[in-house]
Amino acid sequence: MTIDRIGSYANAQLMFGYIMKAENALDISNRQVATGKIADNYAGYRDKTAIMEAARSSSARADANAAAASQALARLDVQDAQLSQLSELANEIRTAITKASADRDGTSLMSQLEAYFDQLVGVMNSKDANGYIYAGDNNQTAPVVVSSLADLAALPTVADAFVNGPIKTEVKIGDSQNVEVGLLASDLATDLFDVLRQVAQFDAGVDGPFSGTTTPAQQTFLESMIPTAMTAQRNVNAQAAANGIHYQTVKQAMEQLEASSVVFKGFVANIEDVDMAEALARLNQNQVALQAAFQVTSTLNRLSLLNYLPIA
Repeated sequence: MTIDRIGSYANAQLMFGYIMKAENALDISNRQVATGKIADNYAGYRDKTAIMEAARSSSARADANAAAASQALARLDVQDAQLSQLSELANEIRTAITKASADRDGTSLMSQLEAYFDQLVGVMNSKDANGYIYAGDNNQTAPVVVSSLADLAALPTVADAFVNGPIKTEVKIGDSQNVEVGLLASDLATDLFDVLRQVAQFDAGVDGPFSGTTTPAQQTFLESMIPTAMTAQRNVNAQAAANGIHYQTVKQAMEQLEASSVVFKGFVANIEDVDMAEALARLNQNQVALQAAFQVTSTLNRLSLLNYLPIA
């Protein structure tokens, strides 16, 4: 009878290798289940790293542009409400002049126009968190510098009533697309101020004031101002329409940016995220494999030739 020699050292080294491999697999499975990610470093993604980071960068740019677009929408929405108010004021100014002419009575005309002027200045000098809305690049200074209709009438030109900057606010809504969302007080109110200034100057002149039944000169003047007031109102409405177009443009861009961000994030997730059901299954398998490796190693460590010698 021959007794085969048991290579215990070689077997032990082999099983230690299995144990280390099983421990490494179990560690990876544990981290995947804990983090939900395939790996916690670039090496774990190998050749997919560059693609994943490019998609992540694109998603970040889309998110930043979408955030800027969202802020622009808020501003455009405020401007829309104020332009509606401005259009109503333009209509009231035209109506007041038309009514005074039709009734041949200017008794309340100037008091009405004074009130409309005050409201108009209030809209043009409105502010938000960044400064004066209609002041352009000079948004820390009120764009309208006159506070009464008499002050406006005393100016050499209507342009002297405005100190807003010339540059309108723009928002970046794409890698190569900017949209102009700002409006300037001088663009919005010059025509209306011109109507009010002409009436105020006439009222203070030799054919004024408007204090009762209109004179022939007053009547002729009022009739001549009606088309001018109508033109001023149309210009305000045109600005309101342009603001609405910009609103729709920015809104559509924001929706596209948000959709693009979702696509890019989904692309990253497909590379980076683990299938949790599969990860849990692998975790259980690796736990069993490690346990089995330990058990086999323990058994090998207890073996000797005495296990194979016949008992006398």
